[in-house]
Amino acid sequence: MAVTTETPSRPSVRRWIPLAAVLLAVGVSTAIAFPFLALFLDTEVQAGPVRVTVFLVAAPLSSVVVSTLIGRLSDRRPMRRVLLVVVALAGCLGAALTAFVRDYFVLLGLTVTATAVAGALMPQVFAYAREVVQGSPKAAMTMSSLRTLFSIAWVAGPPLAAVLLETGGFRLVYGSASLMYALAALVAFAWLAPSPAERAGPAPAAPAGPDGPDEPPPARAAGPDAPRSVILLTVAAFALIQCAGNLGVQAMPLFISQDLGGSVGDAGFILGLCAALEIPLMLGFGALAARFPLRRLMLAGPACSLAYFAVAATAHATWQLAAGQLLLACSIAVVGGLGVTYVQDMLPRHPGRASTLFSNAFPIGAMLAGPVLGAAQHFGYRSAYAAGVALCAVALVLLLVSRPRRV
Repeated sequence: MAVTTETPSRPSVRRWIPLAAVLLAVGVSTAIAFPFLALFLDTEVQAGPVRVTVFLVAAPLSSVVVSTLIGRLSDRRPMRRVLLVVVALAGCLGAALTAFVRDYFVLLGLTVTATAVAGALMPQVFAYAREVVQGSPKAAMTMSSLRTLFSIAWVAGPPLAAVLLETGGFRLVYGSASLMYALAALVAFAWLAPSPAERAGPAPAAPAGPDGPDEPPPARAAGPDAPRSVILLTVAAFALIQCAGNLGVQAMPLFISQDLGGSVGDAGFILGLCAALEIPLMLGFGALAARFPLRRLMLAGPACSLAYFAVAATAHATWQLAAGQLLLACSIAVVGGLGVTYVQDMLPRHPGRASTLFSNAFPIGAMLAGPVLGAAQHFGYRSAYAAGVALCAVALVLLLVSRPRRV
């Protein structure tokens, strides 16, 4: 029986169809459940402000911890596809139980266990993709294209969630999210091909070294890892950019209505405009990554964010904010589309760990945005955008000083 092989630079197009289906399914599931989480806790669970705050902090924190552990495990054992199935089933279970459970502490337990495990699905998808395109000059374009699918899911997800909420309440919302996770698990199990590491089988144990006996052997190494300080500074820069982005989104409706004399509808239009712009820009920057140094493109991310927040902080009309969305969309396209490849290049032997580090920057940044927004309530919402300028400036400096040798 003949066996077809795929070169690292030209993986079969058919391989990406099931992976894209998994990514779309988890994207839709997240997009229909996450935006209404606070409303769910307030109206269905009858949780007070303190309990809601605890829940909203525990959810991303547990996701960061569990995703990190799963990311390390995935690099030590050739079981990437198995992990995709397991974490998708965990998300299915967590969403299904959330559809019916209304006890606060049971839901909190689900969040820090099953839902936290499901949070590893996105970084594992990107780790799988990295193993497939290892050595390809189009690796960044592939990652940007996959990230675009997630953005598309978020364009469609919240409006769909609103319809589901009006039709069947939160049981239908979380039931639909559970079905999406079940679909992702089914596709990963029945259709997704084993990753190259899984086909190669377990590698011989490496001699004990500074990283312990679980370090991948030299035969599998794609190159040296970047210094830990460089990796940490890079991830910190991404977290600061994400913090500024979350701050800008949360403050925008209030800033427009209270400072610029606009309406909530104006805020919705501006946010939708940014989402529409970032999708083609993500594909465009992915194509540029095959022709220009990735690091040079990455520096454009915080630079565009810095320019956008400077425009927003000095804006006196809604049209100025609308015009600035092109700068913000460029930043999101660069950081969201190319950032995972940038970190993966720093840890070529650890695609799972690299993808998880990049993904963890986003919930960490979102948590940091809360206290800054609280301060903005006292000093005026324009100050939130002034804080965004400072955050993006620090992020740009961190990326400038954390110059990796390989990227």
